[in-house]
Amino acid sequence: MKITHITTFAVQPRWLFVKIETDEGITGYGECLGDKAYVIAEAVKSYEHALIGEDPRRITHLWQIMYRAPFWRGGPILNAAISGVEIALWDILGKSLGVPVWQLLGGAVRDRIRVYTHVGGKTLEELALNAKRLVSEGYTGIKFCPVDKLRPIDRLSVIESAVARVQTVREAIGTGVDFMLDFHGRVSPPMAVLLEEAFRPFHPLFIEEPVLPENPEAMAKIAPQFKTPIATGERLFTKWGFREILEKGAATVLQPDPCICGGINETRQIAAMAETYYASVAPHNPYGPINFAACLQVDATIPNFLIQEHLTIALGEGYLKEPIVLKNGYVEVPTRPGIGYDLDEEWIAAHPLGALQDVGRWFHEDDGSMADW
Repeated sequence: MKITHITTFAVQPRWLFVKIETDEGITGYGECLGDKAYVIAEAVKSYEHALIGEDPRRITHLWQIMYRAPFWRGGPILNAAISGVEIALWDILGKSLGVPVWQLLGGAVRDRIRVYTHVGGKTLEELALNAKRLVSEGYTGIKFCPVDKLRPIDRLSVIESAVARVQTVREAIGTGVDFMLDFHGRVSPPMAVLLEEAFRPFHPLFIEEPVLPENPEAMAKIAPQFKTPIATGERLFTKWGFREILEKGAATVLQPDPCICGGINETRQIAAMAETYYASVAPHNPYGPINFAACLQVDATIPNFLIQEHLTIALGEGYLKEPIVLKNGYVEVPTRPGIGYDLDEEWIAAHPLGALQDVGRWFHEDDGSMADW
């Protein structure tokens, strides 16, 4: 079997899919990080010379070629491109053997996979109503960001406002449902410590990116002051990016994202590393249905799995020939070959991405200085 053609599809709302075709008629689908979609699509194209004509079933070999052959390694763009290709290669391998990818990763250790989604609201009332609605739909876990723009050292009123949001959600969902908090890297180390202490009475399952991941030492320094588990990983890639987090004890929940961290096998290896540190894994995915499908394949196989992130739209209505089915906050372990789901290319072609929107500029109103998004 040989790779004959590689295509990318930049699709609304901001997703980038990869299609790999073979001379035996087997097609594999992958997904790359959708931010900077057109740049990453060009990065995928840059690997064509190394992939066309090769056997797609030699996944690790081809991953090594894409990652190690260039003198300049790493970074979000190249790793996102490699990740999307790698997911598509696993899809081809599973389809060629007639088995789901999880079977090739050692078999499933669970029958269904617990998922969570995001909750929002402009007011406390909206936040409470939306949280209750998700619980009524069967979710046993939801996530939200309790803070807006923050100064490195901010006012008491800011903390009080954040506490009100957290308290509102806990009172809305009760104690039988988990919520997670995403600080989104907006918070400085001293403010993160103050906020975590204020949130403790409401028992969040974890706090995601309490500080930016650029400096693992900073996260490691605040970790002993936290009682709430720290989660991080959406902006890290490959096993090397997660090594220091584990060694320094900076987080106890890792969140690798298959569409940027290196793909399915790299996510599995990161989970194995985490297992040796008794750390849990909650794969990141606020992106599309192919990445969600890739996450499910890994989730089925890792003993230290905690919970899987997804967006409701990522169930794939329209995008997939058969959408992913969610039931009472869980997805059954997929049984179809490969990653289990195929893109509806006709529907995809009718929903191109168009011009990319700027989603990363945020300013403090009082002085016009930039805030972390």
